[in-house]
Amino acid sequence: MKNFLVILFVSLSTCLMVSAKVTKAEKKALVDLYESTNGVEWVNTWDLEGPVEQWYGIKVEGNHVVEINLFRNNLKGIIPASIGKLEYLKVLNLAFNGLTGEFPESIAQLQQLEILKIEMNRFKGKLPATFGQLGNLKELTAFNNFFSGSIPESMGQLKKLKVLNLSSNNLKGTIPEALGNLSNLESLGLFENTLDGGIPSELGQLVQLKELVLANNQLNGEIPKEFSQLASLEILQIQNNKFNSLKNLETMNTRQFLVFDYDKGDLKLNFKEIDFKKTRVAETKFEDDDDHE
Repeated sequence: MKNFLVILFVSLSTCLMVSAKVTKAEKKALVDLYESTNGVEWVNTWDLEGPVEQWYGIKVEGNHVVEINLFRNNLKGIIPASIGKLEYLKVLNLAFNGLTGEFPESIAQLQQLEILKIEMNRFKGKLPATFGQLGNLKELTAFNNFFSGSIPESMGQLKKLKVLNLSSNNLKGTIPEALGNLSNLESLGLFENTLDGGIPSELGQLVQLKELVLANNQLNGEIPKEFSQLASLEILQIQNNKFNSLKNLETMNTRQFLVFDYDKGDLKLNFKEIDFKKTRVAETKFEDDDDHE
C-alpha cells in the first residue's frame, strides 16, 4: 500500500510539473492582448479561467510562452505595450486581422523572437526603430498595412534575417544602405511604397538573395552594376519606377531567373542568358491586382 501511495505521489507531482503555469507577468501580457483586441469576438477565443497552455494559438515550453499564432482570428484593436513582457517569445503571428494603431516600441524586449508576422492589418505610424534590436529575427513580414515614414537604418543590424517584406505600405525616403549588411537575406519585398532615390549599390552584397521586389515606387538613377553579384537571384521585379538607365541589367546572370519584370526603355536590352522557356519576363507597366485597401 505504501509503495502504491509513493507511486501515486510521484505521478501527481510529475503531472503538476508538466502542467505548471506560466509566470503571472506573461499571463497578464496575454490577457492584455486579449482585452485590447476584443478577444470575446475572436474566431477562436480563450477561456481565461483555463490553463494558458490550452489557449488557442499559444505554445508553452519550460513554463514560458514561446509562440503566439493568431493568424486570421478576427483580432481588432491595438497591440498593448505589455507584449514586451513575453521575453521568451520566438514566434508572433498576428497576420490577417484588423489590428490598428502604432506597433509598440516594447517589441525590442523580445530578444528571442525569430518570426514576426503582422501583414494584412491596419497598423499605422512609423516602423519601430527598435525592430533593429531583435538580433535573432529571421522573418519579418509587415506588408499591406499603413506604415509611414522611412525604413529604419537599424534594420541593417538584423544579421540573421532571411525574409523582409514591407510591401504595400506608405513608406517613403530612400532604401537604407544598411540593408546591404543582411548577409543571410533571401527575400526582400519593398513593392508599392513611395520610396525614392537610387537603389543602394550595397544591395549587391546580398549574395543569398533569391527574390527582390522593388516595383511600384519612385526609384530613380541607374541599376547598380553591383547587381551582377546577385548570383542566387530568381525573382526580380523593378517595374513602374523612374530609373534613368537599365543598362546594367545586361551584366546580370539571368539564367536562373524565374520572374523578371521591368519597364521597357528606349534602349533594347540584350539578355543573352535568359531561358524564356522557364522565365516569365514582362516589359510593360505593372498592373496592381492586390486587394490592399
